[in-house]
Amino acid sequence: MDVDAPPGFGAPGGHNPPPPSPGSANPNPPEAAAPIGLGASLPPLSPKQGGKDPSIVWQHFIKLAGFDPDNPRSQCKYCKNQYKCHGKKNGTSGMLQHMKALVANYSEEKIRLALARMIIIDELPFKFVERQGFQEFMEIVEPRFPIPHRTTIARACMKIYSSEVDILRGAFVGQRVCVTTDTWTSIQNLNYMVVTAHFIDGDWNYQKKILNFCPIANHKGDTIGRTVESCLLKWGIDRLFTITADNASSNDVAIDYVKKKTKERDSSILGGEFMHMRCCAHILNLIVQSGLKSIHESITKVRNAVRYVRASPARFEKFQECVENEKIKAKCLLSLDVPTRWNSTYLMLDCALKFVRAFDRLEEEDGHYKLYFCELDGNGKKPIGPPTYLDWENVKTFVKFLGIFYEATLRFSGSLFVTSNTYFHELISIEDQLQQLCSVDGDPLLKSMAVEMKKKYDKYWGSMDNINLMLFVAVVLDPRYRLKYVKFWFREWYGKDKGDEMSSKVRDALKRLYVERVGQNGVSSSSGSGASLSRDSMPSVGNASLSDRIKSYNNRFKQHLADEDSVESKSELDRYLLESSEDPDVEDFDILMWWKMNSSRYRVLSQIARDVLAIPVSTVASESAFSTGGRVLDSFRSSLSPNTVEALICTQNWLKDAKKKRPIKLRECMDNVEDMDGFEIDTG
Repeated sequence: MDVDAPPGFGAPGGHNPPPPSPGSANPNPPEAAAPIGLGASLPPLSPKQGGKDPSIVWQHFIKLAGFDPDNPRSQCKYCKNQYKCHGKKNGTSGMLQHMKALVANYSEEKIRLALARMIIIDELPFKFVERQGFQEFMEIVEPRFPIPHRTTIARACMKIYSSEVDILRGAFVGQRVCVTTDTWTSIQNLNYMVVTAHFIDGDWNYQKKILNFCPIANHKGDTIGRTVESCLLKWGIDRLFTITADNASSNDVAIDYVKKKTKERDSSILGGEFMHMRCCAHILNLIVQSGLKSIHESITKVRNAVRYVRASPARFEKFQECVENEKIKAKCLLSLDVPTRWNSTYLMLDCALKFVRAFDRLEEEDGHYKLYFCELDGNGKKPIGPPTYLDWENVKTFVKFLGIFYEATLRFSGSLFVTSNTYFHELISIEDQLQQLCSVDGDPLLKSMAVEMKKKYDKYWGSMDNINLMLFVAVVLDPRYRLKYVKFWFREWYGKDKGDEMSSKVRDALKRLYVERVGQNGVSSSSGSGASLSRDSMPSVGNASLSDRIKSYNNRFKQHLADEDSVESKSELDRYLLESSEDPDVEDFDILMWWKMNSSRYRVLSQIARDVLAIPVSTVASESAFSTGGRVLDSFRSSLSPNTVEALICTQNWLKDAKKKRPIKLRECMDNVEDMDGFEIDTG
């Protein structure tokens, strides 16, 4: 044996064959060479031949035929790299170094865990590893790797889950957390509940982590509340800020239950006063649905036209010919809406408007299209249509109006970027549009719709008492707007006195958060030196003349004036509110980066910003887990245990989040929400 041969290169249970003679035909061509595990223990060597042991490299290299005997070449059985192998000119040192590199880079455990991560991320069944195509692929990629059994890969997935749990539990130490929660019924008719944590970590990255995906006995408030509390205790989360849930009454009961339990443990923030966050996307859905109760006949005509096209492949093919003849270039696909989901109605109309010329041509060339509107349907009625020029103009108006709410829904539904500071801007836009349409000069086509929507709007958002104050505090903590912006719009809506009263409530809520943080951090709330003139330093009663007492009172007043005029003596909160705002028109302004860069100036206030800006204003982050759950719990994998399902869904979320390295773009994230499989705002 060569003295520099690394250990572990022998074939298990075999002997080292002698190398073929130079120039001889290769007895074991690459196709026939059986892969040999490099991690195996070294086997006993064959007896010496000619006084010298054959090199171990010939266990893993083959001599290639067809080369000059004076310049023979060998090939690695695994990566197919070629080496010169003349016994005297080259020797075997190069091949030995190559084998050392193979050993250093090869790890069955790493490959097995990487395979398990692929199973988790791509939602593959465990039996995927036993499929012929995958096994043939691995024979080419890494023939040394023994393909694991499905149970082995399942254990590897659970190992990854356990490891990620330990990492995430450490991230929650001392961390204030906001959560979203929702419930869902699977294909097996089982109730599931998901709890998702939202927080901004120490590096100012927005984090969204699914904490549980578990069966729940029913949808009663106490049951939901106990499940949420159990989840928080399991993860060691002792500083809960908000819970975002939809508008169901059972969630009111659930949050009251959690609020009571956290108050008893003194683990709530300001006694849980701002814990309940109602899903803004859900409320917006209720507002729009109220306006669409009586659908305008123009919308019905377009829906009937789309229904005709989508009714059969032949009709759709004929319509596609019309699209091509009209040279219409559109990426969207004509789709029929679900009438109970207003966002699908908006998408149907918005897409149909791109094919107006194609519908007109279809009416000219397809006699069945006209006949469709003359025949009785299953209810004994004729479908109204086809849409006329006026109908298309009306639909344009509806789409423009509904687009305001659709864009607001997308922003509310973001789970990869901060949303709490966007609510107030959407509120301004919606309030302004509804006020205009409900006025005497409002558009007659939209007025009746707007009036119904305004009634629902006033029920949920018309009074400040119905809105969580943290949604306004989030705008104040946006350095582009601050308190002046909130005060301006309050005055615009409610007049000076009422507006000032409302903005004072917002400031008071922020101040209480600040005072609580200051108390927890154990620092002074200002950097002034007024303590030197405290009441203890004043002359005691009866020990000073009247003139001395007046002098001391004047000194106190002078100090007050000095403190009032000194920026340095003010608290972080006061200084922040007095400073000029950033330019609100700067594109791609990164609010988290701003606070990260200014955290040294606002040590306490920046901690509050981390808490408030992490609040999600919708439950879509939790709802999206049900799309994954629906795929994991399909009819082929319905026998998976609840613990396994939870591990797969949670770990997929954590692994995908860990891969996020690039900057987040708002429009791109909104597109992701729009395209999300199973996305549905109507959670009621």
